[in-house]
Amino acid sequence: MTSDRPTGASRGLAASLLTALLLACTALLGTGAPARAETAGTGATATAIAEALATNPVYVDPSYAAAVNPTQQQALVDQISATGLPINVVLVPLKKGDAFDGDPRALAAVLKERLDRQHLILITNDAYGKWLTGTEWPTDAHQTRDAASAVGFLDELDDAGLAARVGKAVELIEAGNGTEVYEAETARIDKEYSARPEVKEDASGGGSGLLLAVIAVLALAVVGAAFLVRRRSPRHTAFTFPDAVFAAEQAADEAGLRRQAAAEILALGEAVELADSAATPGLSRALDAYDAAGRVLDAAQGLPDLVGVLALTAEGRSALAPAPTLPLCFFDPRHGTAVRRTTWRPLGRREQADIAVCEDCGRALRARRSPQVLAVRDQGRTVPYFEVPAERSLWAATGYGSLLSGPDDTLAARVGAGEFSRARQQSEDHGAAKG
Repeated sequence: MTSDRPTGASRGLAASLLTALLLACTALLGTGAPARAETAGTGATATAIAEALATNPVYVDPSYAAAVNPTQQQALVDQISATGLPINVVLVPLKKGDAFDGDPRALAAVLKERLDRQHLILITNDAYGKWLTGTEWPTDAHQTRDAASAVGFLDELDDAGLAARVGKAVELIEAGNGTEVYEAETARIDKEYSARPEVKEDASGGGSGLLLAVIAVLALAVVGAAFLVRRRSPRHTAFTFPDAVFAAEQAADEAGLRRQAAAEILALGEAVELADSAATPGLSRALDAYDAAGRVLDAAQGLPDLVGVLALTAEGRSALAPAPTLPLCFFDPRHGTAVRRTTWRPLGRREQADIAVCEDCGRALRARRSPQVLAVRDQGRTVPYFEVPAERSLWAATGYGSLLSGPDDTLAARVGAGEFSRARQQSEDHGAAKG
């Protein structure tokens, strides 16, 4: 009877192959950065980079000068200028443990704060060398994130240099079809991988078949490791935030948001004064929202409360409108008024929530990506605002209006009933108890 077990020789061969493949995986994934980044480091501070961007939309660290020479830099400047979009390119070596902990989004967040621009599109390289990262404010209106990510999957750019990759990202951002290209390319690669004979092989073929399958999977891991890392990055899964730069980014946001909140209250007050009481059945609700927004602004202690002022003034404007409008976007009210309602199940939970979302967040959910969310500090952690316990945050309890139960259940009514004050007190008491 023939044994299905691998022989000693085959086991030895398998061990050798496994060792070699694992070493290859380690070599590919261990550093997570180009070799030059290990020694060069970021040659300039974020402030210096921001100052350079004030006069030139393309910043290239000296260590990348050979990859993007002055002629190529000027070509990128001309290409960006022709788009008419607020695109900036920053190419610097990143590595774990540097000022940005090797995170291109941390770099982007700091630069956004330094540049102090309302509309900004940033293209940066990531720590893997091949990939680009795109970030856009105030929303991802030009599909910047997917446009930058798609570049790494295009066959036509397999042997292209960094300048060509950046140029392609700019092209996709201008066209506004980054998501379409990204989804098409990743679907193509998924299909090619699943069509490989090793992947289709039935594990019931015995021990030797299983051995070959294991070796094949490891081989795929070597050649596709960067792809898998990219596909499993936080943009597709859980919400994550760079703690190292969160405080600076939040402080910059608060200053501008406080001015915006005060302006919104003033505008709502003027609209209430001009409203015809006989033709505006929601006038009393608008007045309640105006009063509640002023009270919250006076007591606001941070970004979540200031965003709450925006939600209250939006509620007031809706009350004045001939037909009620949707509340602000659930994931981040700064995205503006929602365009539709949808169901969403938070990661790790069974229950679904009926929420209002903007166009960008709705598109992200359909693509099974994490929307851009309002992040807050809670008990020393950076989390999505809706993960703060409801008893300690009126905004988490209501989703800034998305989770309210009916026409009589309003943010203004809850503020008037003292829920904002009680939640604030609960949060302060909880913080004191932990301290």
